[in-house]
Amino acid sequence: MQKPLVCVTLSGRTAQQMADDAPRAIEMGADVVEVRLDILWTTEERKMKSSNSDGEGEEVEILVNQLELEEVDHTEALELLSSNTELPLLLTCRPQRQGGYFPGDEKARIEVLRDSIACKPGWIDLEVDIESELREELLDSLDDGTKAIASIHSMGGTPPSSEIVDDVLEAEGMGSFVKACYQTKNRTDALRIFEAALELKSSKGSSSVMGLGPGGDWTRIHAPILDQHMVYSTTESGWHLAQQGRINASDLRLAWKVLDYE
Repeated sequence: MQKPLVCVTLSGRTAQQMADDAPRAIEMGADVVEVRLDILWTTEERKMKSSNSDGEGEEVEILVNQLELEEVDHTEALELLSSNTELPLLLTCRPQRQGGYFPGDEKARIEVLRDSIACKPGWIDLEVDIESELREELLDSLDDGTKAIASIHSMGGTPPSSEIVDDVLEAEGMGSFVKACYQTKNRTDALRIFEAALELKSSKGSSSVMGLGPGGDWTRIHAPILDQHMVYSTTESGWHLAQQGRINASDLRLAWKVLDYE
């Protein structure tokens, strides 16, 4: 059984916060750390609100605010993160059309991706829906040590498992492996993703299929027997992760040990 790579997405909304999170990712057994560059264009505001109709108890509500494009110097952030992170970097700049936060147009985002590639990271995330000529240009500019991920993020819910399989197979060859992520509303959606991942085991290409929402962590937990190429995790902890389909990296390693996957 081949063990998947464990990628920890660094927490924080500034380059320094993300760099500070990297040692925790290493302690938790990360093989790769992901930097979500688009999150640099956000701030968060925490508000207390009542947790029930009687006004008893309080919980924290996190409000995400969007910054303007010119408010962030991404080149400075790239320099800081590249020089302060020991593990291979996976650089991502997710557009809003795929659930990200980058505030600029596609031309500006491509420039961020070009600057990211110039840093010679271990991995670069390139969405499959980037205009084909631009995407080929980015691929051609990769250093020998940089691998591309062909990513799909569907914000319209979870399609039937057969469509998920088709999505992945269509994207094969567009990167070192295909990352496909779908919004789940319930565990029925999660089962579709699991079924697709199981079917994709017989594919010649490599893939990582996952959900964001209830049950979205099932393919992450069982990634070793599903032949998933890379598993995305976090240093964060708390009940909210299960509702988001995410998983703490230490909990992931523990689950693999309990299930005798390691």
